[in-house]
Amino acid sequence: MPATLRLSVRRVFAAVAACAIPTVFAADVPPTVTPAPVTAIKAGKLIDVATGRVRNDQVIIVQGGKISAVGAAATTVVPPGATVIDLSSKTVLPGLIDTHTHVTGDPTLPPYYGYGISVPREALMGARFGRETLLSGVTTIRNVGAGGYSDVALRDAINAGDVIGPRILASGPALGITGGHCDSNMLAPEYNERGEGVANGVDAVRAMVRKNVKYGADVIKYCGTGGVFSKGTRVGAQQYTPEEVAAIVDEAHMHGRKVAVHAHGANGIKVALKAGVDTIEHASLIDQEGLDLAKKTGAFLSMDIFNTEYTQSEGPKRGEMEEFLRKDREVAQAQRDNFQKAVQMGIKLTMGTDTGVHPHKDAPKQLAYMVQYGMTPMQAIQAATKVGAEALGIEAEVGQVAPGYSADIVAVTRDPLTDIHALDAVEFVMKQGTVYKQ
Repeated sequence: MPATLRLSVRRVFAAVAACAIPTVFAADVPPTVTPAPVTAIKAGKLIDVATGRVRNDQVIIVQGGKISAVGAAATTVVPPGATVIDLSSKTVLPGLIDTHTHVTGDPTLPPYYGYGISVPREALMGARFGRETLLSGVTTIRNVGAGGYSDVALRDAINAGDVIGPRILASGPALGITGGHCDSNMLAPEYNERGEGVANGVDAVRAMVRKNVKYGADVIKYCGTGGVFSKGTRVGAQQYTPEEVAAIVDEAHMHGRKVAVHAHGANGIKVALKAGVDTIEHASLIDQEGLDLAKKTGAFLSMDIFNTEYTQSEGPKRGEMEEFLRKDREVAQAQRDNFQKAVQMGIKLTMGTDTGVHPHKDAPKQLAYMVQYGMTPMQAIQAATKVGAEALGIEAEVGQVAPGYSADIVAVTRDPLTDIHALDAVEFVMKQGTVYKQ
């Protein structure tokens, strides 16, 4: 056979063979799956917030940022190769949840200083305060008011791993009426200054809710009464008509967002509760009818009963307006007394601290005040974990140390059920399976 013919035959056979063999693409090859690292935490005492009991000598298995198993040390098998964290001398509990924060706010700044802070600068300040918040043992926050959606940006940066901080549910700018709390009232008329979230009338408030949803808000916050830190407003005075409030709540719920209302005064609280609001913030001057409504509707109260000492001692040093200091003095004890009434009635209460009005790292110190004003230590811890998660609508994800939940775990040496002040200085912090403090 001539050489040229032999070469042609070989080429034909090669072509046929190539067609007979299926082509294998990368997508057809099963990927190599690397199991997520496993961590086993030995807990001397574990506070079970679901049952209100303490379980001794427990092992918590964490994999892929979630808790896969919890059980007695004597019977729970630690997987081979697991990283073991020995907290057998400590009390372990879920990461704390703060339902009322201003994570981009600096409580040390003079009143007018904020006008020189840009939105990018505010977000970067939030990165610092978010880190402080997380290291204090607060692993989840709901931020209720920030300029330029800076809290939304911070949330996204934390989720992307750019900076460290707590899990954030962000509101963006809070809605408010012209001249009310959540407007900007500190400058003379010729500056024509107004708050970002100012909206008047049913159509306008619906539009503002939609705008906040558009730019990433997880929760809608509006101001239903005057406030302490707003020039010219009366703390108890109602803001927004019942029709406007109903529109805010309806629009937010239609978009799957819960609604938090800043409300010190009794009338603003009752208007909000009748409209179906989810949480009442501050609730300082709530009356008996309002307490009964909160009990009936199942709404949560988020009452910042800790911060007045800081405001009164540090406010004058930073040049705080006497109007603000006076209003704080007027409502502080009434709020604490009403907190106690709410506890006695079995109304659902969260830990909402209003950080940004006081230092972010001090948020857990509110728990001691919650105990002082009527809660048991277990109730206070439940308010700051399981109940807080329910108020935010994330109770299937956080708020318990149990299988299927995010591995958000804190620990202290002293028993907080004996001395709630143990949580003033949390010693171990894990969020989503990553240890940030040990």
